[in-house]
Amino acid sequence: MKSRSELREIMMKVLYQVFLLESSSIEYDVKSLIKEQLEVENEFVNTVVYGVLEHKKEIYEMANKYLSSWPMDRLNKVDQAIICIGIYELEYTETPSAVAINEAIELSKKYSDEKVTKMINAVLDECYHSHEN
Repeated sequence: MKSRSELREIMMKVLYQVFLLESSSIEYDVKSLIKEQLEVENEFVNTVVYGVLEHKKEIYEMANKYLSSWPMDRLNKVDQAIICIGIYELEYTETPSAVAINEAIELSKKYSDEKVTKMINAVLDECYHSHEN
């Protein structure tokens, strides 16, 4: 059984592939992409991956509100996937905010550089605080 952190890494890889295939106008099947990464079907992974894809427009709009120097579509696909998972968990799930933000930061530390990690932290923090008011 994989931990939630390991499942989030799988979600990031699946979304990375989806974003890459979309940008190249290549057809894909989300279920197959998930199955390549995960032998056993997992409700958490399915919920978040399909949820991100369903709400992608709103998630990108929210991220773009708080990205100062680069819009989402200029970020690399890995960073887009990490931000999308973080925002989706903050906005559409019962995941505690601190957990959603921390998990995204940990993924970013593993797959991005320090500047990007700080940017992702700032974006997710702004999204979180926008709901406190």
